[in-house]
Amino acid sequence: MSRLRIYDENRGDAALSEHLDHAEIARELNRVGVRFEQWEAAHPIAPGAAPDDVIAAYREDIDHLMANEGYQAVDVISLQPDHPERATLRKKFLDEHTHSEDEVRFFVAGAGQFTLHIEGKVYEVLCEAGDLIGVPDGTRHWFDMSEAPYFVAIRLFTNPAGWVANFTGEDIAERFPRMTPHASAAH
Repeated sequence: MSRLRIYDENRGDAALSEHLDHAEIARELNRVGVRFEQWEAAHPIAPGAAPDDVIAAYREDIDHLMANEGYQAVDVISLQPDHPERATLRKKFLDEHTHSEDEVRFFVAGAGQFTLHIEGKVYEVLCEAGDLIGVPDGTRHWFDMSEAPYFVAIRLFTNPAGWVANFTGEDIAERFPRMTPHASAAH
């Protein structure tokens, strides 16, 4: 189940609020300029699936987003708990950073956690299959996949170079909860 927890940026030990209703999550995130939509993850894809298989299964959705929103590149991140580089990949995304373009992700399996640092608050967003999140360019954030990653996400970019991070050098991500493994990762 998708979830949003909102914290004061100085208090990672106690959430100010928690939201489990998808429409409520979308409203709260929309207030700070973050896109959050429920799409249909209609094609069964398992974490660890080959990127070409994921893109082929979701070609219609990808083409729609690219044509209507100007994305120039697409890739897939597909990880399962036994991935040999899981710790290195997790560390790559865990420090607070920004991008010079919107970061758009469509989760088609499993779960991942985006944490956004906006206007004195921290928004922890647990994204699950069917969630599409659009983090605006320049938004400070980090991403966690847990120590046992279990997810597939389609990533869309306006920059043909793909994922390029500008790290803030702040240690705020260390003061907020990390993602616990997704329930499906145990299976």
